[in-house]
Amino acid sequence: MGYRIDGLQYANWSEKIFIEMLDGRLDCVHATIAYHENFRETILNLEEWNRWFERYPDRIVHAHYAEDIRLAKKEGKTAIIFGFQTPAPIEDDISLLQIWHQLGIRIMQLTYNNQSLLATGCYEAEDSGITRMGREVITEMNRLGILIDMSHSAENSTLQAIEKSSRPITISHANPIFWCKAKRNKSDTVIKALANSGGMLGFSIYPHHLKNGSNCTLQEFCEMIAKTADLIGGTSSLGIGSDLCQDQPDSIVEWMRNGRWTKTIDFGEGSAEKAGFPMQPYWFRKNSDFFNIEQGLQKTGFSKREIDGILGDNWYKFYEEEFGH
Repeated sequence: MGYRIDGLQYANWSEKIFIEMLDGRLDCVHATIAYHENFRETILNLEEWNRWFERYPDRIVHAHYAEDIRLAKKEGKTAIIFGFQTPAPIEDDISLLQIWHQLGIRIMQLTYNNQSLLATGCYEAEDSGITRMGREVITEMNRLGILIDMSHSAENSTLQAIEKSSRPITISHANPIFWCKAKRNKSDTVIKALANSGGMLGFSIYPHHLKNGSNCTLQEFCEMIAKTADLIGGTSSLGIGSDLCQDQPDSIVEWMRNGRWTKTIDFGEGSAEKAGFPMQPYWFRKNSDFFNIEQGLQKTGFSKREIDGILGDNWYKFYEEEFGH
């Protein structure tokens, strides 16, 4: 099939970026439209996206199902899938999930970094697992066809979500902890459980999740993918979830990390001196750099079929099965 799909971005969207998506031959991007926003605030983000779709109809299109990605590819456009990196937009009302599904949301994390009403985030000292509401939300997400994403969740919560969900889940943007010891990265146990259940792992290119940070080489990144494939016995559960935050000002990092839950600066992983975006590796700073990953995978020894899978075909098949029709 040869699809090119990025499993997660939070760019400062613009015509320049939409052009670069086409330059990189990206057929689909999962775009974050909420971090800490409540229902009404997230609606405002949807309004902004509607203006972009109206302004750039020859470049981007809103995707509800995998078929929309296929049509976008045929028409030379990039399909945009909407997702939440937090359950905040459903507030404490499980019925809002169906409303969001009707509005085109197809992916939602059960937590960001902190404890939520649904599960425990990866920055908490204690991981109590999936909550009572979390169990109900998983069942409803399964019914609707909204993907469960545990990228920012703690280990026990992630393993419980994999077990509780009747559908495979995703970790859309993270790396193995055996390669880089970051709080957001995942253990061998989680990665194996995810793959064995038919789930998808998207490899992150955010520097705090990379060995050697911003100085991580393309070869090191691709070797990490190869070792992960060896760990789980193949590449069918692997994709790219770059976590690219292209052109975002440093002030956005404070919103991502702090929201409204603290008055102090939560520096998170990386520098304890300043909260700001780290420099992207030289080989992936914009969407048109997607081709560099393809070349790196080739040099690492992956077959064409494996490369096509990692760069998008695996995501497409996963979306096709999990979003429904």
